[in-house]
Amino acid sequence: MSILKKTILLFFTFLLFIQCSNESNFLIEKGAVGKINNETRVLDLKSIFKKDSLVSNISNNDTIQKLFSATNDQYEVFQINGKKMLEITPVKESDSLSKIKSIQIFDPNFVTDKGISLRSTFNDINKNYTINKVETTLTSATLFIDELNATIAIDKKELGLNAFSREEVSLDQIPDFAKVKYFTIWFN
Repeated sequence: MSILKKTILLFFTFLLFIQCSNESNFLIEKGAVGKINNETRVLDLKSIFKKDSLVSNISNNDTIQKLFSATNDQYEVFQINGKKMLEITPVKESDSLSKIKSIQIFDPNFVTDKGISLRSTFNDINKNYTINKVETTLTSATLFIDELNATIAIDKKELGLNAFSREEVSLDQIPDFAKVKYFTIWFN
């Protein structure tokens, strides 16, 4: 084999390796979002997102402050350009050894192996996954997908309902073109 053919073969192998690696950085699976999985601890986040910006919202230890706070410890991941990618919530507050409780996805580049992302519609979700349950909140209908251990919220505006209506939503009421509002993977 000539040197040129070997170089070309090596180049394409390298490109394939980079492409596969890049895809796995944005793959959503049950128990995994990109490089984060069931075994990832809070202290691992800094090394996983060393090329991005990791911002922590650590609750202080003031008991009175915690009583009136609705937020848990959260870690937000931003791309270099400032675009929010993920919001990560640990199981235990203020514990660097804690594993991950949930990840809310904000970047549409994160996608399941069946092509579901923030760009998806209800029809895309319904064709590719079994929707195990629908719960209605004040502002959205939340779809529970056990196969991914995920919840996907669809805004009530997409359903033609008032945002704060108390009306229960069933699967057959959701239009095929309704867009995803929130996508959360749960690690429990």
